[in-house]
Amino acid sequence: MATENITMPKLGESVTEGTISRWLVEPGDHVEKYDPIAEVMTDKVNAEIPSSFKGVITELIAEEGITLEVGKNICTIEVENKDNAQNQQETTAKIGAKREENVHMRNQNDEAQKLRFSPAVLKLSQEHQIDLSQVVGTGKSGRITRKDVLKFIESGETSIVDEKASQIKEREVQSTPTQPQSHPLVAPKQKIQTGWGDIEIPISNVRKAIATKMVRSKAEIPHAWMMIEVDVTKLVQYRDSLKEEFKQKEGFNLTYFAFFIKAVAQALKEYPMINSMWAGDKIIQKKDINISIAVASGDELFVPVIKHADEKSIKGIARDIADLANRARAGKLTNEDMEGGTFTINNTGSFGSVQSIGIINYPQAAILQVESIIKRPVVLNDGIAIRDMINLCLSLDHRILDGLICGHFMQRVKEILENIPKENTSVY
Repeated sequence: MATENITMPKLGESVTEGTISRWLVEPGDHVEKYDPIAEVMTDKVNAEIPSSFKGVITELIAEEGITLEVGKNICTIEVENKDNAQNQQETTAKIGAKREENVHMRNQNDEAQKLRFSPAVLKLSQEHQIDLSQVVGTGKSGRITRKDVLKFIESGETSIVDEKASQIKEREVQSTPTQPQSHPLVAPKQKIQTGWGDIEIPISNVRKAIATKMVRSKAEIPHAWMMIEVDVTKLVQYRDSLKEEFKQKEGFNLTYFAFFIKAVAQALKEYPMINSMWAGDKIIQKKDINISIAVASGDELFVPVIKHADEKSIKGIARDIADLANRARAGKLTNEDMEGGTFTINNTGSFGSVQSIGIINYPQAAILQVESIIKRPVVLNDGIAIRDMINLCLSLDHRILDGLICGHFMQRVKEILENIPKENTSVY
């Protein structure tokens, strides 16, 4: 028999940590290799962690709600020895007996268990000056989890620690009125009151992950923005002339979005610096052109990837769009589908938007918003004409890119789109 650690796996190319959202096993449970043992949430996808071994779970190291870096231990397992099945049965029985004993001990000493706090809970309480005796624990045997502390903080309640600190501060000010204060007063966090008819909507794990990633992107990346107008009259005419026959022949739609992805992929080959990532002490210019696209499913947002988009025809890209969207809505996307994106295109025009500023999909260098196609009067050959116009909005990481190269890139995308079906953008 040998005890092995199971660690937080890497669930994506740029994923560095994961949160245990739910354990699927308990100490003493027997698992086969590849059996799911926990549900994990990252900023890209929710997934199940499979067991790396066949054996018996001996300890759950990470609590539900705890966020761990990739490679950190989450549980231990007693690995089966194929040469000694009898020992395995004895070990399983011992672990089962031990689990029963632990349950019995917890029932006898429930209050003592509540006072055992994980390092993450202690660190969070110290940072926010939270008196943990005021926090209601929802973990096993009433233990306080990281989620409990975060909920307490978000509630805006004032802990005893804060009250005592305020009382001490007040006495200091009264006793030494002429002394300058060494620390500025911090306004207490306002608690948002719920009124009659208000609806409280719990934050889902997916929404929390999206929020965390968006905050990180805006905090770390200096965003800049530009927009360009494109006359897509020829594109609209070309696509409309093919869409019915294409749908009957291929079985999926020929969307405008496929043409935009193809044009962007072609421009990225000519301006590869746009297809880059910031890596602290260096910039990594990616060889592969893998386009991330946003797909909504209910209240969840997924960002699957069209791999090697520059090597595919518009038909191939349209097929990938349909396939990824269908699998996202059916909950069948895999980790591989979400990995490797180098540039993001967001089809905001599908919601009727005509101008928007996207938040960059960290750690990529830029994101392009494709807005609605609108018929507008424009000046053409010194006359007024009704044309199909669209705005393309680019958000860029100003550490990597500047206006000059992004301007050239956007002009090239415009040139390709305005000359369809030329410019190597035929459907097949």
